[in-house]
Amino acid sequence: MVVFRINRRSGVATYLQIVQQVEQALRMGALEQGDRLPTAAQVAADTKVNPNTTLKAYRELERAGLAEVRQGAGTFITRTLAPAQEGPASQLRASLAAWMEEARAQGLDGDEVTALFLAAHAAAFASGQED
Repeated sequence: MVVFRINRRSGVATYLQIVQQVEQALRMGALEQGDRLPTAAQVAADTKVNPNTTLKAYRELERAGLAEVRQGAGTFITRTLAPAQEGPASQLRASLAAWMEEARAQGLDGDEVTALFLAAHAAAFASGQED
């Protein structure tokens, strides 16, 4: 099950943060087709977000074809965004995981690793270099 983290200072609408976190969980394989999302009441209790905000996010996921609401049963994932477990993406994921462990072993905290990753990402994908 996915656990939502809401950053009220991010400038990103709360419902979009929920949508983005579900999409990320789908890409990473943490959510798969058939998985049930937490109820709006559960999300509200965990995050102090209005249940209607969660319902708006779930409607957006439904419009995107990623989830479906089943009356009386909940909201379920309808498809995955995870890449195949074979090929270059899985090799890169393993390399990145090893890099993260090395960064952690050298004493970097999560925020420092994120900043380092984002700087490297920005340099690699500077304008005009993305496909």
